[in-house]
Amino acid sequence: MRSGPEAGKSPVVPNGAALAAVLAAGIGAFAMGLFVILNEAKLFVAPSLYAPAGGLSGRSTFAVIAWLVVWALLHARWRAREIESGRIVVATLVLTALGALLTFPPVWGLL
Repeated sequence: MRSGPEAGKSPVVPNGAALAAVLAAGIGAFAMGLFVILNEAKLFVAPSLYAPAGGLSGRSTFAVIAWLVVWALLHARWRAREIESGRIVVATLVLTALGALLTFPPVWGLL
């Protein structure tokens, strides 16, 4: 049994890899909303990668690619770091909410 200042303390496990995945998910959700808005504004028309789904297949594929790229980059930078999770979680929630809002048809009418 340990005694002294180290007694009862568990080792700090870096949380950067997990938070990289969390933030990347929020960025991916926002990317999906952004691709939808850009498509509706006729600024970016994603190709149809699967004919029955139409342009949605291209937009969702680009959003997944954005999510994977961001996840890989953040994971490489943060995997061995201990990061304050509060700001990351708030940013993820905001990005996810914005992404969902941008996919909502009444928002498209504001363009």
